[in-house]
Amino acid sequence: MAADIDIALVIDPNSDVPPYEQVRRGVIELVNSGELLAGSRIPTVRALASALDLAPNTVARSYRELETEDIIETRGRKGSFVKAHAESTLQRAGELTVEHVSALRQLGVDDDRIKTLLDKALRR
Repeated sequence: MAADIDIALVIDPNSDVPPYEQVRRGVIELVNSGELLAGSRIPTVRALASALDLAPNTVARSYRELETEDIIETRGRKGSFVKAHAESTLQRAGELTVEHVSALRQLGVDDDRIKTLLDKALRR
């Protein structure tokens, strides 16, 4: 998926809950649990639809509803992102962490090395 993170969602085709609602609820659960941090780029509609074996319009509906609920924001061709809320220190911390990790990746630092660097910083 073309995103900073992979979204771990599972759609139950036998559920009475429509697939678009399962996606919407799943994203909200990931945000509330802290697995998706403020500023995280989420997969494109097409990428997530393909990964979940859903029609793109189904995922697009979920994303529209998430935007209406102020959970995500779409920045045109740059993609969709988990929206930061000014009142939340934890969300701001998450956004800064995402920015920092993205900057390290742009420098060519791999994820294992990033984890090592973060562990060292936390021990100080």
